[in-house]
Amino acid sequence: MMSAPDSGVKTVCQNKKAGHDYYLDEFLEAGLVLAGPEVKSLREGRANLVDSYAKVKRGEVFLYHMHISPYPFSHGLDMDPTRTRKLLLKKREIKRLIGKTETKGYSLIPTKVYFKRGRAKVEIALARGKKKFDKRRALKEKELKREMEQARKKGN
Repeated sequence: MMSAPDSGVKTVCQNKKAGHDYYLDEFLEAGLVLAGPEVKSLREGRANLVDSYAKVKRGEVFLYHMHISPYPFSHGLDMDPTRTRKLLLKKREIKRLIGKTETKGYSLIPTKVYFKRGRAKVEIALARGKKKFDKRRALKEKELKREMEQARKKGN
């Protein structure tokens, strides 16, 4: 799961469910505060973003419920795989996020974890929740698009 080799970006994991459950409005790149064994585990692609979210607390942004599997060769350092991790953002970005998340219905959802120039980064999206009928409509549109594409390919 690598991007262009010259871009220096290696994707670790993506939250594909986020696009189904939320309207993703705005994206931000944030640094991730990790311990050594967690970085090694991430480099092996052993992470999961399902059910994770970010929150602004006391002027800082934290990521909750992101699962990073323990690195098997780190002895003596037992860390909780779903511990709360701090995100690194600029103060003005955090202030803007505080204003947006206090608005009814907005939340911060991580969409992707990747390495950029050797540093662990997380892409967070400002998201609004979808209602059940919105999700069904999106699935129908996706299915129709897929069927039209198949019909077009068969026609050629």
